[in-house]
Amino acid sequence: QVQLVESGGGLVQAGGSLRLSCAASGLTFSSYNMGWFRQAPGKEREFITTISWNGGRTSYADSVRGRFTISRDNAKNMLYLQMNSLKPEDTAVYYCAAQQPGVLSTRPETYTYWGQGTQVTVSS
Repeated sequence: QVQLVESGGGLVQAGGSLRLSCAASGLTFSSYNMGWFRQAPGKEREFITTISWNGGRTSYADSVRGRFTISRDNAKNMLYLQMNSLKPEDTAVYYCAAQQPGVLSTRPETYTYWGQGTQVTVSS
């Protein structure tokens, strides 16, 4: 079955950096657009960034543009999120998700597969 497993979350001070990873299995990873979302307590799931199947196109939420970078390694079935200049408001559970190829989407309902999430906590 399809599995997306996030890792790399943790506790970091404001201004610090973290790199999240998402290991994919059970699907033809190179055929899927991939995205990162996050959800803070009491809030809706929020789009962060997405990358096309071949890595040629990316899109970012305004809240993270210039601080976060999405990348992928299709040979390793891996998705990454480099997060720099972290802020307390970045605290959330971070999820990776897979979307069948097409227009890059910011809408969670267009993503077919989801990971279980990894907690990121940024202290002030």
